[in-house]
Amino acid sequence: MKQDQKQKGKLGQFLTPASVAELMVGMFGKFDRPQISLLDAGAGVGSLLAAFVAKLCHSQKRPANLDIVAYEIDPFVIGYLHQTLKLCDRECQIAGISLNYEIRDTDFIEDAVRLPDNSRFTHAILNPPYLKINAHSKVRDLLRSIGLETSNLYTGFIAATVQLLESKGELVAISPRSFCNGPYFRDFRRMFLEIMALDQIHLFDSRQEAFSDDEVLQETIIIHAVKQKPKFDNVIISTSSNADDDFMLSNSLAYTEIVLPNDSQQFIHIIPDILSQQVIKKMANFTCTLKDLELTVSTGRVVDFRAKEYLCLMPKQNTVPLIYPLNFSAGYVDYPKVTKKHQALIYAEETISLLVPNEHYVLTKRFSSKEEKKRVVAVVYDANQINCSWVGFENHLNYFHKEGRGLNLTLARGLAAYLNSSLVDAFFRLFNGHTQVNATDLRNLKYPTIAQLMTVGLYITEHFPSQKEIDELVQKELLSMSNQSENNPLIIKIRIDEALQILIELGLPRAQLNERSALTLLALLNLKPTDSWKTAASPLMGITPMMEFMALHYGKTYKPNTRETVRRQTVHQFLDAALIIVNPDAPERPVNSPKTVYQIEESALELLRTYGTTEWEKSIHTYLASVETLKKRYAQERELSRIPIVIEGEVKTLSPGGQNILIEKIIKEFAERFTPGGKLIYVGDTDEKIAYFNQVALSNLGVTIDSHGKMPDVIIHHLKNDWIVLIEAVTSHGPINPKRKNELEVIFADIKIPIVMVTTFLSRKAMVEYLAEIAWETDVWVAEDSTHLIHFNGKYLLQAYKLDRDSETE
Repeated sequence: MKQDQKQKGKLGQFLTPASVAELMVGMFGKFDRPQISLLDAGAGVGSLLAAFVAKLCHSQKRPANLDIVAYEIDPFVIGYLHQTLKLCDRECQIAGISLNYEIRDTDFIEDAVRLPDNSRFTHAILNPPYLKINAHSKVRDLLRSIGLETSNLYTGFIAATVQLLESKGELVAISPRSFCNGPYFRDFRRMFLEIMALDQIHLFDSRQEAFSDDEVLQETIIIHAVKQKPKFDNVIISTSSNADDDFMLSNSLAYTEIVLPNDSQQFIHIIPDILSQQVIKKMANFTCTLKDLELTVSTGRVVDFRAKEYLCLMPKQNTVPLIYPLNFSAGYVDYPKVTKKHQALIYAEETISLLVPNEHYVLTKRFSSKEEKKRVVAVVYDANQINCSWVGFENHLNYFHKEGRGLNLTLARGLAAYLNSSLVDAFFRLFNGHTQVNATDLRNLKYPTIAQLMTVGLYITEHFPSQKEIDELVQKELLSMSNQSENNPLIIKIRIDEALQILIELGLPRAQLNERSALTLLALLNLKPTDSWKTAASPLMGITPMMEFMALHYGKTYKPNTRETVRRQTVHQFLDAALIIVNPDAPERPVNSPKTVYQIEESALELLRTYGTTEWEKSIHTYLASVETLKKRYAQERELSRIPIVIEGEVKTLSPGGQNILIEKIIKEFAERFTPGGKLIYVGDTDEKIAYFNQVALSNLGVTIDSHGKMPDVIIHHLKNDWIVLIEAVTSHGPINPKRKNELEVIFADIKIPIVMVTTFLSRKAMVEYLAEIAWETDVWVAEDSTHLIHFNGKYLLQAYKLDRDSETE
């Protein structure tokens, strides 16, 4: 389904991926009611309600009746929504549930305000539109009528939804995190927290991943809450990098730690782990406000497009410096720079009000890029380095000053160091879910005393310290804590960053350059935060002990059912890199045995013990030069655990696990039953990408493929019917949806025979999760019901559709 981007923007739509929908429905409690009524206030194509129905149909306790009310005003997607609900009805019939559903193509807010009191729902699932509301709009007035003043439609949708829940009704909603703090959403927080009890909050580490097909700058969270005034004693905070990543951090906190009892703003504090709790505890050492310090922070006065006629690319006579974020360099300001941004402003009567005296200031960026390493970035503006009387700071900057004048240079250096510390950055990220660092945010921050900042500043010269040096300075002078404290959040962060840097230098794939892999490496080395790298060891360790080590020494407690992610997404790649070995104590032990253990390879251990010493550079070059020999040796041993398949009388092997389990079933069961005597042309492999590819056979059919990146998982030439069968194996990525169907039609546009497209699943449960996405004129095969085939909209069990390419339109 290709949706118009302008229409999406107009409606504030971000359609929910299937993986996110599955995660959301998993947050509901038990479905132990005889009657369930579900509200989906922004249904889209029905991804959320389909996931809800799938969960319900596979629950041990099921209701006798299910009522669904789905709101959707976009005519483009309503047709898909109808199809989804029809498929849901079919699944409910099989599960013995009577389903009644209604699609309302009316404005939800308007409808919610006028609905009678008896229109109450037991459950609500919601991905609300994200759109700013004009202060004088009809929607704004409607929301005021239910007692809510808000500037964004997403909070309006949530507020209206909770009004329609019955007592003890449950809400699961995905939304931006921004409502958790800040003055704009204070009214919403007060309303929501008064009538709802928070039960769980799920946070995505990455701003990109939850809605990877859309440009989402906000951090995204999922909340589960119950409509009741008494609050739960504890709230679960879970975290993952994206919805497909089941490696979830989990932290249980008292409700009073999430919403502080005496907080008039009722900020919602999302504290994902013990390390974050330590960050908050350490920040509590600082009690000064900017007002206490007699300092102020303001936004840069120069809005360049409003001062166009006074801008100059480079400084010249009768101009003053104009400083942008791009002038930030190594803790100071680099000026001027040859760039497209204007570096000077004409000094005139019209521009005087935009300028400040050329004195020392601390500058911070107001915006960070999507996945920038640091949220708070500060530099010192050293007036001694620029010969002028006045200076202009562009509007994308904040500047710290004292009643409009500059700061003492030593104080400025100490303040910049404090703001750049990992401690401040970690604290800021806990309570700020967007890309901005506004002056208001900096005013709400607590600071050391002037004397403490001056002390730190005395250590800083014209060469600004490195991140590690800044953090050590903050620990020594501001926190008075020993570097050997294992609970020190800065020491923990430094050690994780060191492990991550090692993985980068070892050349691990990008997908393994993350905290999970860094912690796995540290566990396998039995290396605690304060241990020297020289003491790294090589114990035999299974996945569960690794995760226990992460929790005990690094404050990272992950859900027990996430072990498989560590195995598939980190340990497997460590094996490929010859960084570790499997079952050295019992080589005959199956890899999938619960007793399986791993150990750092001997040469790798020797290398890692030199990290941080003068020997490291020499050692890593030697290791990388010899690691290919190690890879070959260990690869021969792992070959024994691969999945064998027979193609053209020749035995091929697939890497163990993942979608290859399903691919094996496709070849051995689907192909023999539905394409007997067929010719295998292509088989993909999770690890090697290609297990088998008969390019000549495909070329003879009129298709030449330059890249296998977009190929289906399996291609079979059905010789009897003379069809080409394109098969996708769905275990983690999506099915043949309209977009994928179109991609395959383009790739195989020159094929001389009819095309059949088949999506395959291991189980019916897995299939139901994707019902809303499967394209028409395709087939579906489920391995657990291998004798049956489902055809979407056709006369026969397996039917080819030859495209009339002359009549196709874009």
